[in-house]
Amino acid sequence: MGEALIEGSNWRLVEVGRIVVIDGDHPHAGRLAAIVEIIDHKRVLVEGPSSDPELATPRQSLRLSQALLSPLVIEGLLRGSRHAQLKKQWEKSEIDAKWKETNWAKKRDQIARRSALTDFERFKVMRLKKQQRFEERKALAKIKASA
Repeated sequence: MGEALIEGSNWRLVEVGRIVVIDGDHPHAGRLAAIVEIIDHKRVLVEGPSSDPELATPRQSLRLSQALLSPLVIEGLLRGSRHAQLKKQWEKSEIDAKWKETNWAKKRDQIARRSALTDFERFKVMRLKKQQRFEERKALAKIKASA
């Protein structure tokens, strides 16, 4: 018989310690929180003790339809952990630093920066992109000519 390779799924599970991004029309939309307790199949108790006030979230019940599950997990977080324990685990797991390194956070930051540009700044970005394209095409033409 041949060897069988068994792998677990790569799904993001709703579990205690999973980091979520609050989404939708929620007042804390765009902030991070950790699942502290699973209330039922549609709601969870979350809290985000982030050191960054832009990402911090008070403890509250959240519908799963308003939560986007991230790949980050706080390992070993107990069900119903209180604020102090959660904050200690959050800092131990370095969630804020890990979040800022993700492509998801970088893309959200880029979108926020671009939406804050003025007309003149957008014009300058357009001109810089145009110059960059020109330089790339010039270098490509030079390579093709020498080949």
